[in-house]
Amino acid sequence: MTDIAKLTGQLPFELAQEFGVVPVADEGNAIAVATAPHMTVASLSAVRQRLGRPLRAQSVSAEEFRSLLTSAYSRAARPAPATDSASAIARSSLERDDHDLLASAALTDDAPAVRIVSELLRDALAAAASDIHLDATDRGGRVRFRVDGVLADVRETDAATHAALVARCKVMAALDIAERRLPQDGRLQVTIAGHRVDVRIATLPTQHGERVVLRLLDTSAARLDLAALGLQPRVLEALRSAVRMPHGLVLVTGPTGSGKTTTLYAAVSELDRERLNVVSVEDPVEYALDRVAQTQVNPRIELSFARALRSILRHDPDVIIVGEIRDRETAEIAIQASLTGHLVLASLHTNTAGAAITRLTDMGVEPYLIASSLRGVLAQRLVRKLCVACRKVHAVAADEAALLTAHGIGGAVGLAQLWSADGCNVCGGSGYRGRMGLYRWLPAGAEVTHAIHNRKADTDIENIAIDAGWPTLAADAAPALADGSTSLAEVLRVVTL
Repeated sequence: MTDIAKLTGQLPFELAQEFGVVPVADEGNAIAVATAPHMTVASLSAVRQRLGRPLRAQSVSAEEFRSLLTSAYSRAARPAPATDSASAIARSSLERDDHDLLASAALTDDAPAVRIVSELLRDALAAAASDIHLDATDRGGRVRFRVDGVLADVRETDAATHAALVARCKVMAALDIAERRLPQDGRLQVTIAGHRVDVRIATLPTQHGERVVLRLLDTSAARLDLAALGLQPRVLEALRSAVRMPHGLVLVTGPTGSGKTTTLYAAVSELDRERLNVVSVEDPVEYALDRVAQTQVNPRIELSFARALRSILRHDPDVIIVGEIRDRETAEIAIQASLTGHLVLASLHTNTAGAAITRLTDMGVEPYLIASSLRGVLAQRLVRKLCVACRKVHAVAADEAALLTAHGIGGAVGLAQLWSADGCNVCGGSGYRGRMGLYRWLPAGAEVTHAIHNRKADTDIENIAIDAGWPTLAADAAPALADGSTSLAEVLRVVTL
């Protein structure tokens, strides 16, 4: 086998054609390649990774490239279409520019993977999906959308198509298409039907092959306004007062996918960013904020939350936004910053507002530091909204009345009827369309401060807020249950998790 035959065996014809790169000579330490006008930097990088050696690229015309391509693969006895990712994947037509994804895909009818990924992104955006899952199965692959926090099957694929879709996603995010043993993360920005969308791509090797999750962040749809989040007036005013303080710590808590980052971003809208120096450290930066210096952590270069925070403190900040407090060092720096004249807004993964206190103490933060710095904790969840086209009203049944009483719901508004999901064409049969927030505010008053000093349990701290008239997450849903915005089943599904 000639050297060229070996190289073309590593780089199948379909990849060479679509990437716009063809090997022409093996020079030992490097490989000489001819590149077509449509070649991109990401494509060249992917070829280099696949061949495993440096490339010496020579740009040629489209006609010359076609001639060299035909010659190289004719001599190498061009193989039949493969059953792996090389069979359908095309070059990265998604650049970090203003080209529309769908328009680009329309020009590549010979690239099935390009078309399928483009269609999935388009359909996901139309369905208001937050994530696209490409799961590897024993029968090939499965595509699922997460819509309103719930996963739903979209289509099944064979093994070859799944591999091609995975490879396509890797090329889009400039990941190593040859590496299938390790997880990889990347991101890109595309325009889909006029919408600017940030896409985060994460791969993970599994028993049946690689799986990919694409997180879609539609920047044009971001609601970065506290008033638009749906907080009850008293909670809204309390949160606004906390974020307008000159210093202190404000926490936003909840599980993954509960909207904590959106709330933090919305809180920034309450700040006078023309006169304040606002700096954030996030993982990742989800939306670009005007007049906010945003830093993204990067573990690969040892840029952690703690390291970024230490550097931020030397940049004369007035307000610091911490995307997530994950460890003791980050927690201590954030609290020290709040005690030294800075306002710190941070998120924390806990199920209740009171649990945020115990979580910080478990990390090793002294209770007196928490008590001195804390201004308030906002716990939140996202529940699906009933589809207005098919929702149905019914009288409260005996078992539902028992559930309402057990969870402290409905006493204040005297719920006599509830609404339920039915399902129609408008909502895709789910009975729900869109989401809304449930919120619970824990103020840092004298009683809470005393409880923190005495290391009280999170349930005791929660009860202090309840006694002060601050509703629980479940009780916050009472108005939404009364007007048919959501169902009791949906509230209990989320709140009791």
